[in-house]
Amino acid sequence: MHLVDNPLAKKSLQSLAAYCEKCGKSRLEVALELFIGVREDACLKCKLAEKIISPVMQRGAKAFNVTIDEMKERFKDAYWRKGLASVIKGLAYFGVRKPFVPGAPFLVVWDVTYACNLRCKHCYATAGKPLQDELTTEEALDAIDKLNKLGVTIIAFSGGEPLVRKDIFKLTSYAASKGIYVAIATNGTLITKEMAKKMKENGVSYVQISLDGTKKTHENFRGIKGCYDKAVEGIKNCVRESLFVNVSTTVTKYNYGDVPAVIDLCEKLGVNWFMHYNFVPTGRGKEIVKADITPEQREELLKMLYEKNKTSNISLLSTAPQFARVALQCDAEFVPTHFCNVATGERLRKLAEFIGGCGAGRFYMSMRANGDIQPCVFFPLKVGNIKKDNLQDLWLHNKVFEELRNKDILEGCGSCKYRYYCGGCRARAYNYFGNYLKPDPGCINNKEYWQAIVSSTSLKQKEA
Repeated sequence: MHLVDNPLAKKSLQSLAAYCEKCGKSRLEVALELFIGVREDACLKCKLAEKIISPVMQRGAKAFNVTIDEMKERFKDAYWRKGLASVIKGLAYFGVRKPFVPGAPFLVVWDVTYACNLRCKHCYATAGKPLQDELTTEEALDAIDKLNKLGVTIIAFSGGEPLVRKDIFKLTSYAASKGIYVAIATNGTLITKEMAKKMKENGVSYVQISLDGTKKTHENFRGIKGCYDKAVEGIKNCVRESLFVNVSTTVTKYNYGDVPAVIDLCEKLGVNWFMHYNFVPTGRGKEIVKADITPEQREELLKMLYEKNKTSNISLLSTAPQFARVALQCDAEFVPTHFCNVATGERLRKLAEFIGGCGAGRFYMSMRANGDIQPCVFFPLKVGNIKKDNLQDLWLHNKVFEELRNKDILEGCGSCKYRYYCGGCRARAYNYFGNYLKPDPGCINNKEYWQAIVSSTSLKQKEA
């Protein structure tokens, strides 16, 4: 740890993580390709990087009790190599921090269009019609080049409804050709058998489909009759194509009681993940602020998800960063950390602290259809634009990102002993208080803030 924080070591790592124009990738990615045998030749500097990486990889294999051949097999996937490159780059520029900051966002959620065939009550994007200044195909391809050069591991194409964009598969296949892991977040209604096959053929590996309760609740929330059956059929079609399927549910007071039934359906359909999404009052969600569940309800929901994880045949996850704190306060057989369940043990528990909770501006960022960069899709605060700003400078030096990464300066949450595991949802703090450093009012430890919001809302209604 101390060696990595040494200025000379950092400078050496920065050189190793630099982008090589000759080889078209970061030196570390090229070195890994040479090491595992998927590349035969490279420039002299990248070959030197491979000489440095080789013994490191061998020590890593020994530390994790795997053979070199097993490690090489794992890193045949390009996004694993990108992920490791991002970790090394993070150590080079940020050193060892709690929680950890990679050298590039692991995930960029990109709203490629705001056109949509549904009218969801909670839509953060207020989607319906496309904006006039949405990126053209050429601009979108250029954006992928820039994200790839930064070192982004995953791009999730979202919206709106990304599948209504005519050039979507040109974009997904191009991103995949760069070794980027490609995901699509969709309402699922357009995913016929043919569409699911087309998605897989064009580089899509992961599909997130929204299902907000049982049929009646879902259709009431999504605004279009018949959308529930189409979404379920879309899930089935994706499972048949062996795509990684995540079913997401934005939990509100309207569907709180439906969650167990949705999980049961997910288990029967054979999806990979069920994910509880926090309700965030942004976009059209501002019009239904009262739909948010109470801190007590969220606590019970997370406890239920934690216990059910022990017997379920799928992984049950949550975007609520409090999920890790809840697990640690239970028996902590595993700790949910950033969309994965990590089996505990002292070493992995410490790892969970470095992975951290809310990743807005730290593990991921979002991009609007016009190229505007935000910390998160639920966090409408522009910090730059992909057409105008240098992404490397933005990621390394932006003030908003830097403050979001510092869990010690958060109001309320900054004094909590679980701040590195959790830190609260910064999007909820921003949308409720207009300040991303304020507490997340959805946490059981911040009940006084929630009560103040409820009292203020009731007063406004009386005055109206």
